[in-house]
Amino acid sequence: MEASKDISRLIEIMAALRTPVTGCPWDLEQNFSTIKPYTIEEAYEVADAIERNDMDDLCEELGDLLLQVVFHARMAEEAGEFSFGDVVQAITKKMIRRHPHVFAVSDAATPDAVKVQWDDIKTEEKRERAERRAHRGITEDFKLGYLGSVHRAQPALTEALKLQQRAAKVGFDWSAAEPILDKIEEEIGELREALRDGNQDKVTDELGDLIFALVNIGRHVKADPEEALRGTNTKFRRRFNYIETSLQQSNETLEAATLERMEELWQAAKAIERQIG
Repeated sequence: MEASKDISRLIEIMAALRTPVTGCPWDLEQNFSTIKPYTIEEAYEVADAIERNDMDDLCEELGDLLLQVVFHARMAEEAGEFSFGDVVQAITKKMIRRHPHVFAVSDAATPDAVKVQWDDIKTEEKRERAERRAHRGITEDFKLGYLGSVHRAQPALTEALKLQQRAAKVGFDWSAAEPILDKIEEEIGELREALRDGNQDKVTDELGDLIFALVNIGRHVKADPEEALRGTNTKFRRRFNYIETSLQQSNETLEAATLERMEELWQAAKAIERQIG
């Protein structure tokens, strides 16, 4: 099978990968839930390529993201739900509908007027979607109620922050940062208890509560949790790179180094940062 610029070739490749017996064992065992993390990861890699202004990477990462769309569509087709063609039809229908000033008749002639028109059309689409969901027996809708304006389709840290900000507007909030620290200690205690019990579901639940509380303290001290964590990630990369480089200079490897040796170099990296900073 040869590479092609035609989307149908990619669809054929995915169908072959998902064909029982002759397909790829890894691809065959996947489902929507197992593929979801890869879809999110590919979207972030597209964003990263854009931030770095790397067009070669952007071309490749867009292809990886497109593969995710094809993968999900293929699994849906196998389940008798919809196909890739249905996905394309749905988005083209939506774009035509939301741009009557381009594809039909509309008096929206300015950016502000277009935005108002877009929002009105989205509201109508949400009503239609709610009707379809009800027809399918899907009753839980996080888009309803006071918190409905906080979208779920965003990083969990960002969603947590926006949920807290939204709730705070009606007074559901801590009055100061100090009580939140007590809450964090309480959540740590509950996490310890869950770990002792060995209940993995409970551990996950309590970990989520702890992270949510940490987001809350960040909000109160005006430190964006996403940016704070990103800064820590950068710091971890820098310090770990120091460990790796130092070991290489001593003809040692990461794999052979003991935890004590790596901790020693970690502390050395911290000391250097303190001197510089």
